[in-house]
This record gives sequence, C-alpha cells and structure tokens, in this order.
Amino acid sequence: MNRYRVLLLVAAFVAPLGGVGCFPLSAGIFTPIPVPPWVTERMEEKMCHKNDFRVPIMPPLKEGAPLPTCEDPPDEARVLRAWPKVARGVPGFYEEFRDVVAIVPELIKDTIDPPRFYPLVGWAHKHICHWKVTIYYKETIESSYPFPYRCVRDRVEVIYMDLDHLHPCPGGGPDAQNAVFRDITNN
Repeated sequence: MNRYRVLLLVAAFVAPLGGVGCFPLSAGIFTPIPVPPWVTERMEEKMCHKNDFRVPIMPPLKEGAPLPTCEDPPDEARVLRAWPKVARGVPGFYEEFRDVVAIVPELIKDTIDPPRFYPLVGWAHKHICHWKVTIYYKETIESSYPFPYRCVRDRVEVIYMDLDHLHPCPGGGPDAQNAVFRDITNN
C-alpha cells in the first residue's frame, strides 16, 4: 500500500510538468504556429484582387452599331499590383522604397477577332486591348549599418498589360443577338 502511495505522489508531481515548457503541441489546438510575413500578402492578393486575371464577358456586338473601342486604361491600383515587388530588405541593413511620380498608359492595340468557340462561354468575339504603361518613379535605397547610406535615383519602368474581354456571338441571326443583348443588359 505504501508503494502505491509513493507512485501516486510521484505521478501527481510529474503530470503537470508534461503540459508546460517547450513540448510540441503542449497547448493542443491553441498551439501557436509560426507564419512567415509574406503569407498574409499572398492571401490578400489571392482573395481581394481575384478579378485581375479573369476575362470579363461584355454584351454582344450589335449589327450596324459602331464597334466598341478600348476607352478605359488600366487604373493605377491595378498597375501597381502588376508592377514587380520591391526587394525584401532587412531594416537597418538594406531597405528599398519607391515613390511613384507618374503613371502614363498608352494604347498599343485595339482589335476585335472573328468569333471562335471558348470553353464555358461558347462562341464569342475576343476584343484585344493591349496597353503600354510607363511608370516614372524615384527609387530610394537606404542602409544605416555598417555606415549610413542613402541613394535616390529617378527611374522609368514599362509594363505591358492585356485587358482583353469577350463579346458573345450567338448564332441564329440578328434577332437572337438582340435577345441575348437584352438578357445581358436587362433592357
């Protein structure tokens, strides 16, 4: 009986020690998991701006009406998201910054392809809108260790963006096309 009492006392003192300290999964489902800082940026890109790489489907082209043109240049936010990221630095050792001065879009190509079949869409015209975007900015490189250093340079970078979209092309003549146009535009 005395032996069981000693084992019980030892177990009572040792058991709480198993749940503390640096044991993996010691907090069960509440165990903190280290997450690199770039994970949140990647999730933000995936979830907040998922339409950046999707092709919009516009109303069909009407017979006799003038053909649409690429009037809307890419907005500044979309251009900045498409711009290559700044090199990751180490604070104090190497840091790189960009101050955007101007973004100048220029239309390169505006054509409408003949209809062809696209999966999940059907027959459609592809409206090709290619843009050349010139970004004028100031690049700043800083370091404070082992000696203070700061370099500011004017830079120019060019990005080519495709803002293509599709116009459905239903078969059956102008009446079917007008019906599809009314369905899409709710007129």
